[in-house]
Amino acid sequence: MKNLILIGFMGAGKTTVGKLLAKEKDMCFVDTDERIVSEQKREIPDIFLKDGEEYFRDLETELLLRMQEDTYHAVISVGGGMPVRKQNRELLRSLGCVVYLSASKQTILERVKNDGSRPMLNGGELEARVEQLMKDREALYRQTAHIDVRTDRRSVRQVLQIIEQETRRFG
Repeated sequence: MKNLILIGFMGAGKTTVGKLLAKEKDMCFVDTDERIVSEQKREIPDIFLKDGEEYFRDLETELLLRMQEDTYHAVISVGGGMPVRKQNRELLRSLGCVVYLSASKQTILERVKNDGSRPMLNGGELEARVEQLMKDREALYRQTAHIDVRTDRRSVRQVLQIIEQETRRFG
């Protein structure tokens, strides 16, 4: 398989699952947010503050275009908003098998409530913001994904086993 791409809402488990999955499958692990931070030499909240969300989304698209040429046999964890753009959804699907890690609003809130590094959660009440963003993105995640795996009340190991089973069927 070319690549495994993990998408989903912030706090769904993409990075945690992705790192272990890459290790177990002897694949490289790529976190698109980390690559952007490294290339820009500044944190994502700073990019959002100084240049805005649209600029950040442009950076994501540019990265995905480069990855089409140079990323193989990798587990790729993408930022929660990356599939918002239609072009990004198409690029993600062409990059490999896309796995949507989904979780309930309650699970997401528990996981992100003390994380100040997520610019899309700034402003307004956290629960309302999470609920609205999840509502806005749910259909886009489903359009992008080849496979959907719930992470609620599952250990990382259980999620890995499901991904392994489902990706075998995917081919």
